[in-house]
Amino acid sequence: MATERGQAGAVLITGAGRGLGHELARQYAEAGWQVIACGRAFPAGGFDQRIEFQPLNVTDPASILALAARLAGRPLDVLVNNAAVRSQAPGLEALAPESFLDVLSANTLAPLLMAKALRANLRLAARPVIANISSRAGSMAEGLLDDNDDDYAYRCSKSALNMATVQLARDLKPAGITVLALHPGWVKTDMGGPEAVVPTRLSAEGIRSIIATTGLESSGAFVAFDGRPIAW
Repeated sequence: MATERGQAGAVLITGAGRGLGHELARQYAEAGWQVIACGRAFPAGGFDQRIEFQPLNVTDPASILALAARLAGRPLDVLVNNAAVRSQAPGLEALAPESFLDVLSANTLAPLLMAKALRANLRLAARPVIANISSRAGSMAEGLLDDNDDDYAYRCSKSALNMATVQLARDLKPAGITVLALHPGWVKTDMGGPEAVVPTRLSAEGIRSIIATTGLESSGAFVAFDGRPIAW
C-alpha cells in the first residue's frame, strides 16, 4: 500500500554516496523509511544495513532506464534529485564547452530523465514528491547578492533546473505529483568547501521537513532548507 508523505514510505536519493545525499539517506533510514541510495559506486564508508544501494550514473540515460527497469512496480513516495557536479575550472577565461555541457548533463538533464523514468513508480504512492536539489546560485534575483562564485556552468545549470521544476510541476500535477526546487544552503560538504556554513545534518533535516509538509498546491515552489522562499 502506498504511504502518505510524513509517514515512513520509500525514498530514492541520487548522489547518495557522500555529502548531503549520504546524510539524507541516513536520516530517512533512521526515521524508518525504505531508502534506495544511488551512486556510481558503493561508497567506501558504506551505508546503514537498512539502506538499499542501487548503482546509477545520472549522466548516462541507459543507466537511468536500467534503474527504472529494476524498480518496476515498486511504489516511490519521494524522489530526491541530489546528484550534482561543478566545473573543474570555473571562470570566463577557463570556460570550456565540453565541461559546461557535462555540468548541464548532470545537474539539469539528469533530474528530468529521472522524473520521466520513475513517473510510474511515483504514481503508485499516495502523495508523491520530486525534490530537485537546486541552489540559490541559480536565482536571477538573489544569486549574485552575496555570492562571488564565477562557475558559469553550475549557475546556469541550476537556473535551468528551476525552469525544469516549474515545467514538471505543471505537467505532473494531474498525476498528483508535487515537484519542488530546494536550496540546501551553503552546506559543509566536499562540494561546499571549507568556508561553508550550514551543517549537513541541519540542511538534510530542513529538506526532509519541507518534503513532508508541502502539498500539491505549492508544487513548483523554490524554497530554502529553512523554509524561506527563494526569488527566481
